[in-house]
Amino acid sequence: MHYLINDTDFTKMLKFFDQIKGIHKKDVVRLRMFIEAIFYVCRSGCQWRLLPTYYGKGRSIHKRFVDWNKKGIWKQLFEFSKNDPDLEWVMIDSTIIRSHACSAGYKKDSQKIEALGRSRGGFTTKIHAVVDALGNPINFVLTAGQRNDITQAKHLCKDISNALVLADKAYDSNNFIKSLTEAYCVPVIPSRKNRKEKRFYDEHYYKERNKIECFFGKIKHFRRIFSRYDKCAQTYLGFIYIVGALIWFK
Repeated sequence: MHYLINDTDFTKMLKFFDQIKGIHKKDVVRLRMFIEAIFYVCRSGCQWRLLPTYYGKGRSIHKRFVDWNKKGIWKQLFEFSKNDPDLEWVMIDSTIIRSHACSAGYKKDSQKIEALGRSRGGFTTKIHAVVDALGNPINFVLTAGQRNDITQAKHLCKDISNALVLADKAYDSNNFIKSLTEAYCVPVIPSRKNRKEKRFYDEHYYKERNKIECFFGKIKHFRRIFSRYDKCAQTYLGFIYIVGALIWFK
């Protein structure tokens, strides 16, 4: 059988699963088919019930995927994959994701909790991310599509210190700039047009900010991320963690 995930990446995943207690992992072949099924759904964007039969029952795979997500296994996999990030400088930004109609209606009045909202793009979710100097992901946050980028900036950068922080004008906030300088970071953020006193920023370093745009391009190759179909924000975030881990494994 032709596997979608190469042997090298799966071997790295296997090292992680060996550390996790309370999950079925003894049958390596069945474990790989489960991971392959998730990758297939993530890449193709298909519904669970439309999975090819050789992966098993779509409902059972979905139930196991959600169960592992609730246990935080996909987030732990992402944290495990982060091998010596280059934190000389980091980049922060967000991207809008169009949400399918089937992602609504998890619970009444739960759109804010499930990171769903209305923006210029329509019914959307926003992925906020911070990446290292090589464009590898460090952290993610989901919000409704209409939320401002700056609202998640402090949370994304809370563990970052002694680094250059590259961001666009949306992050030009006195409060955020102050938090960066207190963490011994150097903000490389151009000033807004309405700022009376323009701040200096290194335009040479600022050119490197394209790496976070490239990162968003990579994860949007996966249809399940490019368009949100999941009602629960945590389920959608699970797919992002898996893809983030695969980017680190490359």
